[in-house]
Formats: sequence, structure tokens, C-alpha cells
Amino acid sequence: MTDPNVNPQGEASTTSLSLLERARAHDQAAWARLVDLYGPLLHRWCLGAGLQPADAADVTQEVFAVVARSIDGFRHDRPGDTFRGWLYSITRNKIRDRLRKAEAPGVGGTDAQHRLAALPAEDADPESPTDPEGERALYLQAIEMIRGEFEPKSWQAFWRVTVDGRSAAEVAAELGTSRNAVYLARSRILGRLREEFQGLIHPDAGAATPTPPEETGQ
Repeated sequence: MTDPNVNPQGEASTTSLSLLERARAHDQAAWARLVDLYGPLLHRWCLGAGLQPADAADVTQEVFAVVARSIDGFRHDRPGDTFRGWLYSITRNKIRDRLRKAEAPGVGGTDAQHRLAALPAEDADPESPTDPEGERALYLQAIEMIRGEFEPKSWQAFWRVTVDGRSAAEVAAELGTSRNAVYLARSRILGRLREEFQGLIHPDAGAATPTPPEETGQ
């Protein structure tokens, strides 16, 4: 299904709002999309902190409840401000709350204390738990969410060049199209990615570097 902000040819409207802007406007579809994008990352953080899957699911829900109430206050106009960092700060606090409950006598004791002590300090860099693997997973989740807006051939060209890092000449030969068409597909889809996820992710994070045409010998 094509996003209402994109025309049938897959071209993004210059007046469409980003996902973050729509979520701030209390658009329910945008909110569901935001949860789909960040839910796996939150769950990953929780499991990485030593929570059991059931507790991780509960904390993830608690975090999104806070985000729903506080998203209007999120700022990304200052150096170092990122949505992912803000989200992690909330998640870290909720994980601490959960571990403190487990620390109570007769509940969880020593193991909970160790996990609580292992969490980053309050003034630690909130980006630190986002390792390259996690960041790439977020990037792939984002591009998968816009996949249905584009023709399969355009998507294949984009994926093979941008994600797999293959040369435009090689991909063009495989798909029976021109290198210019491959570059155009990549440009259009990256442009849509930047528009939809502005203020949320770095659209080039996790992407491979395409092979320059002169290196292909074609």
C-alpha cells in the first residue's frame, strides 16, 4: 500500500510531514509506525540489560507510554540531540525501576543488584548501547517500512547498490536497465527515507558504500 504522502509513482510530496511531525500531531497511524520502527530496538536494549523477555515487553510498553505523553517536549535542535538518545534515556530509567523492584528482599536480590550496577551512569553517553549492529537493524527496519511505496525493480536496484554495496553497472546489467535508472531509483528511495524519518534516524547509517563506476571496468 502506498503512503498517502507519496504519489503513485513513488515520488514524495514536498509538503508531506515527517513521521516525527505526524506523531507529534497525535496521528494514530504515525504513532503505530513509530512503535514498529523503535519497538525492536527497545526490546534489544532491555534484553541487553538482563531483563527477561516478559519484563522486556512490559518495559517497552512503559517507555512508549512515556514517549506518547512527552514527545512534544523532545528537541533535536541542539548539538548532540537525537531521538534515539532521548529514547534510550527513558528506557534506561524504566529498566532501573524494574531492576530496583527485583532488588527488593525476597524478589530477586543479588542478580538484580549486579544488573543495576552494570547499567550506564546517569551522565553516560545515551548513544553508547546503540552498537553498529543495532543501528544497522534500525536502518533496515526503516527502509523496509517504505518498501511498498516503490516498484519491485526500483527497490531491487536500490537494495543491491545501497545495502549490498554493489556497483550500479553490475546491478543495471542484472536487472536489464541503465545505470542512470539505478542511480535514480537509489536517489528517489533515499530521498523518501530522509523525508519520512527526518529527526529520527540517519538515513545513510548502515548503508554500504556503492562501488564507484570506474572500479567496475564498465
